[in-house]
Amino acid sequence: MRALCWHGAKDVRVDNVPDPKILNPRDAILKITSTAICGSDLHLYDGYIPTMEKGDILGHEFMGEVVELGSGVTNLKIGDRVVVPFPIACGNCYFCEEQQHSLCENSNPNAAMAEKMWGHSPAGIFGYSHLTGGYAGGQAEYVRVPYADVGPIRVPDGLDDEKVLFLSDILPTGYMAAENCDIRPGHVVAVWGCGPVGQFAIQSAYLLGAERVIAIDRFPERLRMAREISRAETINYEEVNVLDALKTITGGRGPDACIDAVGMEAHGVGLVGAYDRVKQAMMLETERPNALREALMACRNGGVVSIPGVYGGFLDKMPIGSFMNRSLTLKTGQTHVQRYLKPLLDRVQAGEIDPSVIITHRMPLEQAPDAYKMFRDKQDECVKVVLKP
Repeated sequence: MRALCWHGAKDVRVDNVPDPKILNPRDAILKITSTAICGSDLHLYDGYIPTMEKGDILGHEFMGEVVELGSGVTNLKIGDRVVVPFPIACGNCYFCEEQQHSLCENSNPNAAMAEKMWGHSPAGIFGYSHLTGGYAGGQAEYVRVPYADVGPIRVPDGLDDEKVLFLSDILPTGYMAAENCDIRPGHVVAVWGCGPVGQFAIQSAYLLGAERVIAIDRFPERLRMAREISRAETINYEEVNVLDALKTITGGRGPDACIDAVGMEAHGVGLVGAYDRVKQAMMLETERPNALREALMACRNGGVVSIPGVYGGFLDKMPIGSFMNRSLTLKTGQTHVQRYLKPLLDRVQAGEIDPSVIITHRMPLEQAPDAYKMFRDKQDECVKVVLKP
């Protein structure tokens, strides 16, 4: 089959690779009908996530048609259209029973490797390094889905791929980020980053009762989408001081909740931004946490800071004194997608949210290397790319 493979930093190629096979009775094989490039894929593309190996197949946002089933999968049938969550979960361990599926104790075969890096291991993840299992991803013609009796959700007739594809990751990720904010009527929420997860965090904050959402970015097309589609007020951080602007908007109190939808490659301005780039280049820190620093400093006393943006290792110069002295709460984590699939599918069917509105580009799988470069470099006003095998 054809699949997009990682060959090094900024070097991804569409290669011929062996077809996936059933390895366990709880496996399924999917023929991919739609897949997408996620913002967190760019951390792989840029070479910031360790334990990638040449030839690894990328992609954790995908859906498709069931073409083969293991004997233990009785809830699906050949021909079903399904969306697959990006975390791989067994459904039986302590964390799965607690509906914390991205912390599954059984799905990461490289748990010992992850424990050395993070202290404990999260779940396995499709197409996202050997720290999270080394699983082949879904930017391919076919993919093996472990624990297929737990993860995939069937797509009802009448919903095309673009309405449901993002149930695999970014829609639940934005929703969980907003849910973590403990939003109440009248609350003001600030969101750093107007990429796909940021857009869904904005929309989800309104669904959960926020009165105002302020979105922060520097790219005009993303700020425009945040205003016109997601209904946020916007701040261009290259034009104004974000902390001052948020104080003005909130009468000096600060937002009730702040969401960092940027993660480890945040763009910084001035001396702090230069500091992070130098330290990262010297391998003295793995993250550029400018957005997170601002979110912690901006949030009102006693507020919540929620982090859906991906971080992988170590960062520096965090305002821990502000965090402790002002009684802030920090909530984060890889998304427990399985928990949100059915409720969010119901919202999509009811017309409460239309995930397809953020798609700006549709390209064949063969053009995936060009799509990665375009997405990374924000060319042609690219916000979200869907790939078709």
